[in-house]
Amino acid sequence: MPPLTGLQIQKLLPKTNCKECGSNTCLAFAMKLAAKKAHLSECPYASEEAKAILGAAAEPPILTVTLGSGENALVAGGETVMFRHEKTFVNQTGIGLAVDDRMDDGELERRVKAVADYQLERVGEVLRPDLISIAWRSGSKDRFLGALDRVSCLWDRAIAVRTEDAEMLRAAAEKLAGRRPLLASATSATLDELCEVAKQTDSVLGIAADRFDHLVPMVERVREKDGRALFLELRADSLSERIQNNILMRRSALKSQFKPFGYPTLSYIDTGDPLDDAVEAGLEVTKYGSLVVLPEFDPAVFVSLLTLRQNIYTDPQKPIQVTPKVYAIGEPNEDSPVFVTTNFSLTYFIVSGEIENSGISTWLLVPECEGMSVLTAWAAGKFGGMKIAAFAKEVELEACTKNRKIVIPGYVAQISGELEEALPGWEVIVGPQEASDIESFVKSAFVV
Repeated sequence: MPPLTGLQIQKLLPKTNCKECGSNTCLAFAMKLAAKKAHLSECPYASEEAKAILGAAAEPPILTVTLGSGENALVAGGETVMFRHEKTFVNQTGIGLAVDDRMDDGELERRVKAVADYQLERVGEVLRPDLISIAWRSGSKDRFLGALDRVSCLWDRAIAVRTEDAEMLRAAAEKLAGRRPLLASATSATLDELCEVAKQTDSVLGIAADRFDHLVPMVERVREKDGRALFLELRADSLSERIQNNILMRRSALKSQFKPFGYPTLSYIDTGDPLDDAVEAGLEVTKYGSLVVLPEFDPAVFVSLLTLRQNIYTDPQKPIQVTPKVYAIGEPNEDSPVFVTTNFSLTYFIVSGEIENSGISTWLLVPECEGMSVLTAWAAGKFGGMKIAAFAKEVELEACTKNRKIVIPGYVAQISGELEEALPGWEVIVGPQEASDIESFVKSAFVV
């Protein structure tokens, strides 16, 4: 069935234009439903007929599934496009670490703590791993539940439990009640039992299969039981097969509205080579993986994956920006000079970091440039002498410092004359073109 258009959806709405849904008219709300940007439950007067017809049609083609709870929950799925330039990707690929219950207490604690303590700040965002997956490998139920206890005490984010033994998954789900864990994974033989376990314990069920024609009937069996919180683990023999499977599932869900593939995916990676693991995980991030779990914690691998993920899941139509204002770098005072840059986050954090590394304390003037880089903002007329001067007056820059030296990026040296005219009494200094040269520039231009 092709997706309904906005006009088709509007005919099923009450047409009261009550605005209680947050839209000005029922037509506007219908357009949001058609674009998968709203849910029918937001309309308080939707009829039962509308709910029956639109309920399935209005949900995103890939359902949103949450692991864990609270502010540390991992949200996956909810995607509506094949390529990020069409709109944007919504929920970032979860990145996790695998451990198992054969590890001694010290080793298990060391690994979990290393991941729990790891975080990276980049362009104003704190990046962290999302999940610990613990496998039952010891053969002992007591040892497994004890390991689960230790992990749950050390780790406050999402948890996955990995085994194909239904009894152990049930015990783990009961042990982690309230944590909404991922039970990875059900097979055709254990599916019905584990579907009930997931419902009873408010857990998320992973479904594992080696082939599409095995996976589809399993998903359909769960859908018949009204199960919705699923992760799909389609196992593959090679990297090319894995990526091909991801693409086929995403395209089928989005383009053909094939419901059995409309769920987030799960991949456990263990090639035996850390570099190959990193490559496969990186491709999962770029090609539709919802959750990828690695066998070892290597900070060099995780920083690469977290940075790649941030880049992929940044809205390409909405640059990351910092608030336009005067920033204090170091401990500036009334004798400190002023540097200028744009409010594109990456530019701001690189420039501010290089100024800090130089050892000088300065004021950093960051005018509104709509999140553009220096040359782009200048070309767009957002970073000229008049604009910078007007902003300096707006934020009362002269109240911050009696020093009347202001350093502009070398790439826009041509605005220096205009800026001097617009800021009488100020000396405009043309700084380096590259931020990496700020340290040497400061040493030559200022006494540090």
